[in-house]
Amino acid sequence: MIIPHQELSPDALQALVEEFVTRSGTDYGTCETSLTEKVQQVVRQLENGEAVIVYDTTMEACNITTAALARADDQPETN
Repeated sequence: MIIPHQELSPDALQALVEEFVTRSGTDYGTCETSLTEKVQQVVRQLENGEAVIVYDTTMEACNITTAALARADDQPETN
């Protein structure tokens, strides 16, 4: 389920994005980027539709992913 980022309070959005960018294994390339810059990059991606917030009802957890991946995951499997 995609959750529009505008429906989150500013504090909740900030906390979610900070948690996302500080996860181990999150790679931003060879140059060092501050936490503030990383958060701003992800918020811009949410605002321009490149990224979306998804809620997994099974795991009862939110994640941020690319819009393309979220659309692909939303497609029914064909066998």
